[in-house]
Amino acid sequence: MEKLYDLWAKRNPEWEKRFEEPIFKTFADYGKGNTSLSETRGKIFGAGYEIFIIAFFIGLYFDQTRKLTDDKEERKTCGQAIQYWGNIETRGIRQTYGAIRDYIFAALIAKTDIDLIALDKGDPKVTPRKVVDALVEKMEEYANFGLYYMEEQLIDNPDYFFRDKAFLRLFLQFIPQQKEEEQQAQDSDDLPEEL
Repeated sequence: MEKLYDLWAKRNPEWEKRFEEPIFKTFADYGKGNTSLSETRGKIFGAGYEIFIIAFFIGLYFDQTRKLTDDKEERKTCGQAIQYWGNIETRGIRQTYGAIRDYIFAALIAKTDIDLIALDKGDPKVTPRKVVDALVEKMEEYANFGLYYMEEQLIDNPDYFFRDKAFLRLFLQFIPQQKEEEQQAQDSDDLPEEL
């Protein structure tokens, strides 16, 4: 029998099409294939799954999910199964990040309501397929919250994610001892320089 991780890694999570223009095409080379020209176009991320991963972690760290639209015609995928995310280094200084898939999987196991004991015992109500479906659904819901969050930030301030270290600052706010220091640094960035 295949491992649960391997079954999950063969899946290609979905996201709502409404985020294609404002998020995926703005920040990533989504739909462009492998290209070395992305940096000259000012893209922050390469493949679409990279922005999906960021959105997932936003939802995870806020501990918020949002169901995807029920209309399957209004959904898209990142174009690659999870098992291929970050396998090959093609962006110059970036390193491969296959371990991040392990962290995502571990977080999903911890955050998804599944009975692993029943699965291990072979309970017909808890099949590997049902467990993987639940894991992928939770992953999509965390990412969907993250995409809505990103969209709201861009509506409030179109330059929000274009400031230096914007994504880093976003994630640093989840580290309790860093919140106050990071807020002070962000506030000082917003002040005009002294003459």
